[in-house]
Amino acid sequence: MVIVMKPQATQEDITGVEKLLERLNLGVHISEGSERTIIGVIGDKRQLAETPLELMPGVQRIVHIVEPYKLAGRAFHPKNTKIQVGNEIIGGNKVLVMAGPCAVESEEQLMSTARFLKTQGATFLRGGAFKPRSSPYSFQGLEEDGLKILAEAREETGLLIISEAVSTRSLELAAKYVDIIQIGARNMQNFSLLQEVGRLKLPVMLKRGLSATIEEWLNAAEYIMSEGNYNIILCERGIRTFETYTRNTLDLSSIPAAKELSHLPVFADPSHGTGRWELVTPMSRAAIAAGADGITVEVHPNPKEALSDGPQSLNFDNFTELMIDIRRIASILGREM
Repeated sequence: MVIVMKPQATQEDITGVEKLLERLNLGVHISEGSERTIIGVIGDKRQLAETPLELMPGVQRIVHIVEPYKLAGRAFHPKNTKIQVGNEIIGGNKVLVMAGPCAVESEEQLMSTARFLKTQGATFLRGGAFKPRSSPYSFQGLEEDGLKILAEAREETGLLIISEAVSTRSLELAAKYVDIIQIGARNMQNFSLLQEVGRLKLPVMLKRGLSATIEEWLNAAEYIMSEGNYNIILCERGIRTFETYTRNTLDLSSIPAAKELSHLPVFADPSHGTGRWELVTPMSRAAIAAGADGITVEVHPNPKEALSDGPQSLNFDNFTELMIDIRRIASILGREM
């Protein structure tokens, strides 16, 4: 349910409605626009059955929402959410680039990559310290040692850090080092982990699950937001279809769809979305043209020797070409880089 206040509603009117809802043990989310205030109501609305909200001072109308994702939907929050991380704004006019290796393998590997990415204009360094792999015998990551190396790279280069948490234990460790927590596709519906991330309050990138619908994806964001963390970045990273030429099918239509249904920033991951390095640059161009707020791509000094995801990783020359291309696309769209 959404309570739309009149344009001339006073702060006293808004506070009166808020206090009434809180007395009924209902959650309250207030969105202040330039013309009017919208109050979102979260919880069991049956308690309002005999409460004439429409007659309260300053109330214009009541709107009932049928979508299960209340906080993530535009009815509660019509304006686009902008998330500040360090000096960067995610969800604004600037197209942001998160880049780095699939996994932190060594200090030399990560530092050389971070130094290079800084020269090319990337703003975030990505790297996995905890790697949930399909095979238990594959490289599983350096864990806290990997996080420490990421922190060293941030100290030297100024790049902000994003890394994945795969469990509540890894979440506690990652939170000590990173600027953004990543929730990977395999954990999109790990609801206990989502709730823990919601209580943490750190910005979080939520990747779409391998077989998740857009509604399920937004419901996963709702789990995080229901715990009080509204700093969520959605990331389309490809879904599983019958196609076998690519690792996944990058659903570019989900980018404008998610931006229409939700106020949250939306990124694209063409590395996991295709699984083939030669497709990463063209799909990055397409994602930005479709309205993505940024991209996250895998970059490695020597992809042939990468311990994970080498076939989808760009080398330094490939990444240089990618940045040239997406700057052109951003310029055509009137966006910054």
